[in-house]
Formats: sequence, structure tokens, C-alpha cells
Amino acid sequence: MHQGTALTIETGTPEETEALGASLGRLLGPGDLVTLSGELGGGKTCFVRGVVSSAAPEALAMVASPTFAILNEYPGDCPLLHYDCYRLRSCHDAIELGLEDHLNGSGICLIEWPDRITEILPENRIEITFEYTGESGRRIIFTPFGTRAGEQIIHLAKQ
Repeated sequence: MHQGTALTIETGTPEETEALGASLGRLLGPGDLVTLSGELGGGKTCFVRGVVSSAAPEALAMVASPTFAILNEYPGDCPLLHYDCYRLRSCHDAIELGLEDHLNGSGICLIEWPDRITEILPENRIEITFEYTGESGRRIIFTPFGTRAGEQIIHLAKQ
């Protein structure tokens, strides 16, 4: 697996975090996988709302943290699957739920708490880590794995 150069962007408000998600959402397409790591309340769902606003805008009103549902699916030209693996105990749980089939599917897949399923994550993906820098501030680190992910991060850096 080839890890590309990480990109770090700081946001100062939830609106900036959402706008950054929208910027990435414009770059995503069928088969893309993005993992989202960070503490509870770290901005992951806010970021996802931004991704959905540009990748599946007709589903924007549906965006919520999938913590209790494990999966939220947002319909669009390219379906967007938003998984929250917090309650999963292992990769075995994810496989039983059919998550593995979506990881290499034709939609966009966003996964929160990916550390629960690292063994089944595909090599090509964008890993995003959210860190607190203040009450509303966030440091968001994008680490690309694979050629396509690397190109997407280069484009994101230019926006």
C-alpha cells in the first residue's frame, strides 16, 4: 500500500468544517472510500454533511450521525454510504452486516471508527483524522493511500 503525503487543514467553525467536506465531496466518485477518525464531537458528522451537500445534495436533509443505525444511506447519482463502526466488536461483525461488499462497491463509502475494521479496509482510500484545536477549531489531516486518493488530496489542497 502506498501512503501519499498528508495534507493538514485547520478550520475555526463548524461551517468551515462543513465547507471543507463539500470540497472533498466534489472530488469523490464511485468506489471511493474515506475513513473518519477522531473523538466524539470532533466534527466528523459536520464534515459528512458537507460531503453529502456536494456528492448527494438531494439527501442533505437526511444527514445524521449513524451511531445507532450503523449505516445511513444517502441516495444520489452516486449512492453515498455512511457507516459508523463504533458499536462493532470486530471485522467479523462488519462482514456479517455486509459492509465488506460496500467497501469495493460502486458508491462512495464514508466510515467512522475505522479502527474497528482495519483488516478489511481496501488499500485505496483517504484516511481523515479530526483533532480539537479549541472549542470550535479543528485540525483535519488527510492521508491518501493509493494513486487516486493522492490525486484527490492534491486537488483538495489547490481549492
